[in-house]
Amino acid sequence: MGISLAYFMVLLDTTVLAVAEPSIMSSLHTDVVGVGWATTIYTMALAAAVVFGGSLADHCGAYRVFILGVIGFGVASLGCAVAPALAALLVLRALLGLFAAAIIPSSLSLIASLYPDPARRGGAISAWAAISGVAMAAGPVLGGWLIAADGWRSVFLINGPLVVVVLALCRTSIVSTRHARGISWLPHIGLAATLATATLAITQAGQRSWLLAAVLGLLAVGLTVGTRAVDRSSPAPLVPAALRRNRAVWAAFGWGAAVNYALTTVIFSIPLLLDTTAVGAGATLLPMTLLVAVNPLLTGRMVAAHGPLRLIRMGFIAFPFGLCLVAIAIADHHQPLVLALGLLLSGLGVSWTLPALVAFAVDHADPEATGSVGGILNATRQVGATIAAAVASTLLTQNQEDAVASLPFLVAAAVCVLGLATAATQRVARARTAVASGASATRNPA
Repeated sequence: MGISLAYFMVLLDTTVLAVAEPSIMSSLHTDVVGVGWATTIYTMALAAAVVFGGSLADHCGAYRVFILGVIGFGVASLGCAVAPALAALLVLRALLGLFAAAIIPSSLSLIASLYPDPARRGGAISAWAAISGVAMAAGPVLGGWLIAADGWRSVFLINGPLVVVVLALCRTSIVSTRHARGISWLPHIGLAATLATATLAITQAGQRSWLLAAVLGLLAVGLTVGTRAVDRSSPAPLVPAALRRNRAVWAAFGWGAAVNYALTTVIFSIPLLLDTTAVGAGATLLPMTLLVAVNPLLTGRMVAAHGPLRLIRMGFIAFPFGLCLVAIAIADHHQPLVLALGLLLSGLGVSWTLPALVAFAVDHADPEATGSVGGILNATRQVGATIAAAVASTLLTQNQEDAVASLPFLVAAAVCVLGLATAATQRVARARTAVASGASATRNPA
């Protein structure tokens, strides 16, 4: 329970801030790009450091890393609550992302240690996703109430009591396997620099600073190549050898990025586009967020019965349909029924896909790399979220009315269609492999 509550806290901090965007813009005298950075710098820091967090969990022990992450997250949250200006808030949000990067992979590693049996582990992961999914439902609504009562700073103060509860529930040490795998700093620094530069390039493109955007884009490409080269020669690479050529696990990483791209597009854009209060924005998002909260438990049973791949495909079918309906509703003067239906389908997409792809990744990975799987999976998810917030803020800076405002959702729908295509390819590839193996056995009987 305490492990899931910690993950709840990390996700709550993302969703609760969504409805605070207009309030932050007014209080700190910033614009859509500024509040976009308040979102992206958290996900960017999380994406850059979560792989390191997974390696640290494997090397130092998941329980120790988990507890340190929870304490640091609480302290950084209190700092965000008293931030006097946007610059200070951005620095503290980055720290918040770094501590979140310690919590997520270590929590997944602890679950794997507590439930070594694959069947029980699948149920535990689904429960972890379900409890943390409540943050998706609670975040916008709770955030709306807190902002209405005491302003946007109160959305960070709520983490203090949650940290105390998590530490109380997890006061008994959980034994987890430690591996003698070293840690190299340079590849992690290169990853952080690459993400930051790429996000800056997207933002500058949105502000039509084309020359600067092109320079930053080229620099991001160069950093990507350099980081990859350094990582290959590193004694402790970002990606362990056990995962490097595991196509199934890398497919799950890509799916996680696609789902978080679409999810962040909705959560970031809707509060900015609707002419309503923070409470109203939270209520509008409920058709999606409630499903994300309650449906993963059913998803866990369906995964156990049919395997994760079917649920992943179902999610990538529902999500683009939902996003297209949201785009239609926004373009056609915010039609409430169409918007609600679109958000409902989007909620099905998230709640079917995310728990299933986590189970898929864990099931196809080497047990010794569980912490790294959690780290890389969440890194790719946060990369998707970071790019989504940057792209959405870029598009909405240009124009927030009618057809132009629907563009972020249409782009997200296209990303989900790409995810569906790769999921279908994964199924066909596995079927072909089975056929080939059968044919080989026929030709070479034992």
